[in-house]
Amino acid sequence: MGCLNYNDSKFFKIHPTNKHISGRLPVVSCRSSIKMKQIPNLFTLLNLFAGCLAIVFALQTNSVIIYLNDQYVSSFNIPEKLSWASICIIIAAVIDFLDGFVARLLKATSEMGKQLDSLSDVVSFGVAPSVIMYQLLRFSFAREENGLEVYIIWLLPAFILACAAAYRLAKFNLAIDQKYSFKGVPVPAVGLLIASFPLILHFNFIPAVNNIIISKWFLYFSIVVLSYLMVSNLRMLALKFADYKLKNNLSKLILLIVAIVAALFLQWIAVPVVFIFYILLSLTQKKVE
Repeated sequence: MGCLNYNDSKFFKIHPTNKHISGRLPVVSCRSSIKMKQIPNLFTLLNLFAGCLAIVFALQTNSVIIYLNDQYVSSFNIPEKLSWASICIIIAAVIDFLDGFVARLLKATSEMGKQLDSLSDVVSFGVAPSVIMYQLLRFSFAREENGLEVYIIWLLPAFILACAAAYRLAKFNLAIDQKYSFKGVPVPAVGLLIASFPLILHFNFIPAVNNIIISKWFLYFSIVVLSYLMVSNLRMLALKFADYKLKNNLSKLILLIVAIVAALFLQWIAVPVVFIFYILLSLTQKKVE
């Protein structure tokens, strides 16, 4: 319902004999309510801003130092700024959670907020992770002979992720049956998974794990699988509570416990572990809607 302007003659008819009534009647202002509705949108724009920063950091990784050991096996250090790109995506995810929470708390949900949220998510969890994947492919080829001269066509598949994310979010905006479960893996979950790769490479000291992540075949496989999971109609668990009964939220509690335990013992490797567990748990749970 919009603001009522009490100066509008269609609402009031003042008799001319009422001479004590003069001037303009007060206008009921809705400015305060309008400002309240903009608070969640400000959080959403912060999400977008963090996503833009992630892209900037991911693009500032042009210098890669290649090392050769005695067996002429090449290796290199992941540029620190790529890790900062991952941190920005994580910050965007936290803000993305808060904007929905604030909107429900203030009862300030709106169609504009829904559309703005999706546009921000495309950048923060679609484009930014695609740029990270692009750079990881570059580094993977850099380990090979003449790898620094790789044709760009071998790097472009990274942006399939951004296209799949945009399609997934557009489909979500039109859906009416995704309140307590999702069709397809949520875009932020995929964004966080890809953001974990540089952090694992930077902080993990298990060579076997690092070699898997930096393998071009693993990266290509991840692009195909993650893109499919986003655009598919597979029912995925939504971390929303319809009620507070244990039997209706058991899957969510199990996921939360696994996430906490994995984070304590596996650090950043916990992210792909929890992601895989989330997929398996979603596929095995009873469909709820």
